[in-house]
Amino acid sequence: MKAIWNDHVIAESDDTVVVENNHYFPLDAVNKEYLRDSDTTTMCGWKGTANYYTLNVDGNQNKDAAWYYAEPKEAAKEIKGRVAFWRGVTIV
Repeated sequence: MKAIWNDHVIAESDDTVVVENNHYFPLDAVNKEYLRDSDTTTMCGWKGTANYYTLNVDGNQNKDAAWYYAEPKEAAKEIKGRVAFWRGVTIV
């Protein structure tokens, strides 16, 4: 699987975990040069608190287009250490 935005591969892995139709990529499969920490957080009742990254590719930003659960709840433990994408990021 690949996560692509702005004609760049943001992440690539054969080992994704699909939860609620989102592919969660292992953090080591993500090109970290494109990630910028965000202060945004959201809460999911069964997964826990999500933290976000803003994508920065060739000077273009996609705010909060990637998210992860640093300490997911027990029901979502399989996504710990993984990152998912949305907001125009193509998963192929």
